[in-house]
Amino acid sequence: MDFSNFIHFNELIPGLPTDLGLECLTRLPHSAHRVALRVCSHWHHLLQSDQFYVHRKKIGRTRRVTCLVQARDEQPRRDKLTGSLPPCYGISLFDPESMAWDRVDPVPDYPFGLPLFCQLASCDGSLVLMGGWDPASYEPLTAVFIYDFRTSEWRRGKDMPEKRSFFAIGSGLGRVYVAGGHDENKNALKSAWAYDPRSDEWTWMGPMGRERDECEGVVVGDEFWVVSGYGTERQGLFDGSAEVLDIGSGQWREVSGVWEEGRCPRSCVGVVKDGKLVNFRGLDPGLRVGVCGISVGSRVVLSGSEYEGAPHGFYLVDMEEGQNRKLRSISVTEGFSGLVQSGCCVEI
Repeated sequence: MDFSNFIHFNELIPGLPTDLGLECLTRLPHSAHRVALRVCSHWHHLLQSDQFYVHRKKIGRTRRVTCLVQARDEQPRRDKLTGSLPPCYGISLFDPESMAWDRVDPVPDYPFGLPLFCQLASCDGSLVLMGGWDPASYEPLTAVFIYDFRTSEWRRGKDMPEKRSFFAIGSGLGRVYVAGGHDENKNALKSAWAYDPRSDEWTWMGPMGRERDECEGVVVGDEFWVVSGYGTERQGLFDGSAEVLDIGSGQWREVSGVWEEGRCPRSCVGVVKDGKLVNFRGLDPGLRVGVCGISVGSRVVLSGSEYEGAPHGFYLVDMEEGQNRKLRSISVTEGFSGLVQSGCCVEI
């Protein structure tokens, strides 16, 4: 890979050949990048470049972490009308390798709490946040924000073409896919769109065969699966089918019998090795309420509780075929024990 535009005639690290200097910078943990960016202009441009990210990914120096829309333990603001403390959410970052917790910087437009029920997806090392309700007015939003881990900065993306809540979301092949949910009048939707963070453009993906409110999205290979959901006239009657978008051809098909009818799929759909869908809720007796599962390779970061009001637990489980799927408890740093609403895996 050509890095000549960044290196010019200077050594990346004085006294070392260029290839060794590049190898040293490639091994820097992401937590050190904010400091490394300030060392010199060559390091700054290199570490923020697409070429460097692709190079690190190719040689296995990237790391998969989970980004979680999580309730904050502290509530920084009170509702002016009621005086009560409304729910306040931020983005927590958990690294399953180091077992370390951290926070992603707040979205500048929402410094005191994310839009309620917003959705996350990842794309080429960036985090994409979209939709949700305004935390003050509870109005549905179409706003899109992209967090670049290379620069540790948020930028505003092009708004969603339609207002929708509780929609399916997934990412693959450089784009983020959304489908279903409901509009501001509670009408279930069957429309679908794809967003490209690089071009900042939305593309119409055609309608699904049926309306699917409160559905869940998951990407399996080169397919975007929209799991379960219900129509406008069937409130809460979750369907057992899924609709599958072939990302390459743009064609939809329906698959029956892949989900238990009547079961909400939100934040608890997983995929095992043979491509079969699995419900994380009930995988263990301690995971029955407020369950959220984020796949990180063959492992899953799980959160939930046994019953309403029970302590919220965090676990790591290996979903590989042949494993006993025993849950391993995760030690939670102070301030990160709140309810997880949704999340995604990001390769940084």
